[in-house]
Amino acid sequence: MRYSRLFARTNKSAKEQDSINATLLTKAGFIDQIMAGVYIFLPLGLRVLNKIENIIRKEMDTLGAELLMSTLSPKEIWKTTGRLDTVDVLMKAVPANDAAKNRHNGEYIINPTHEDLISSIAQRFRPSYKDLPFAVYQIQTKFRNEPRAKSGLLRGREFRMKDLYSFHASEADFKQFYETVKESYKTIFDRVGVGPDTVVTLASGGDFTKEYSHEFQTICETGEDVIYIDEKNSIAYNKEVAPENKSEMKEARASEVGNLFPLGTRFPDAFGYQFTDEKGARQPIYMGSYGLGSSRLMGVLVEKFHDEQGIMWPQAVAPFTVHLIALRVSGDEIYAQLKEKNIEVLYDDREDVSAGQKFADADLIGCPWRIVVSAKTGAQIEVKRRGSAESQLMDMDDFIKSL
Repeated sequence: MRYSRLFARTNKSAKEQDSINATLLTKAGFIDQIMAGVYIFLPLGLRVLNKIENIIRKEMDTLGAELLMSTLSPKEIWKTTGRLDTVDVLMKAVPANDAAKNRHNGEYIINPTHEDLISSIAQRFRPSYKDLPFAVYQIQTKFRNEPRAKSGLLRGREFRMKDLYSFHASEADFKQFYETVKESYKTIFDRVGVGPDTVVTLASGGDFTKEYSHEFQTICETGEDVIYIDEKNSIAYNKEVAPENKSEMKEARASEVGNLFPLGTRFPDAFGYQFTDEKGARQPIYMGSYGLGSSRLMGVLVEKFHDEQGIMWPQAVAPFTVHLIALRVSGDEIYAQLKEKNIEVLYDDREDVSAGQKFADADLIGCPWRIVVSAKTGAQIEVKRRGSAESQLMDMDDFIKSL
């Protein structure tokens, strides 16, 4: 990608926002806020979001089939599960036309999550013991009526999420799958670069269950949650779980990046969804729900990986691997070489800006590698890792091999 053709540019004069991720992503040209809690993902931001979601998708494909459920659902489905008036972030869509309003029973639900809808769907397609277990997932834009949208991508009214749902003939089978999902989540967080600092944390079940749920919390100085880590027993607790002996545990700030909920038979039971066993008897179905906010994870990565100059993307999710800067010489040949080797490169080909501005933009955008070609570098290139104070001259072939 040539910088001169980039749709949105850096804007260092953009106002400071209420979080590091919102400020840096806006200044670097990754997102643009159109209202409280709602952001447009500009081309650079969409590249990062797509990479995060592709990492998630690769793991989820080992667990279940991908589908895409509707954003809207009839309110009767939410009445059936008893959640129509208990979920305080529920958004409702009311038709403007009175005739349509009467014809369609007044309002629809804009699904913030899909436990209710998938249970009604599964009942029609998977009625037999031969159909169990199974799991389905989606990656979708969600909407929640957050009373106080804040912290950039961490708490919005419109956001991206992966939600996985599993159905089982026994509680034992469900528990085994639940542990498998835990391991898949660990793989995802390792791949995006936060694995070593992300801990499985016991939390309340919230609206879903009276049992404990599990959160994946990434330790981060600006995290909005407080967790207590029992290093002796290798377990962590969300502060809302009220763990005993807090004084003996390590307190840390963290940001939630994923969650797992054991739902028992609650949602299938609401729809009368049971399976017929080998003897023809009706048996309960056990269900699990597993969420991972892809846009939220993008925000957490920025909160965790940045410095005073800008963002420092982990290589697996960076918008480009290389940021190429040409100073008063053409970088076209180097650009062509990198593309030929399928190395993702953002080429700053602007001729009307200073070297200092190009360097500042590269640091703000945060690609893992910056290479410079100029009269001084001659036949070589100047290579600098984002976040390093040192640069070095290298032959182009050696640099490509190192990648």
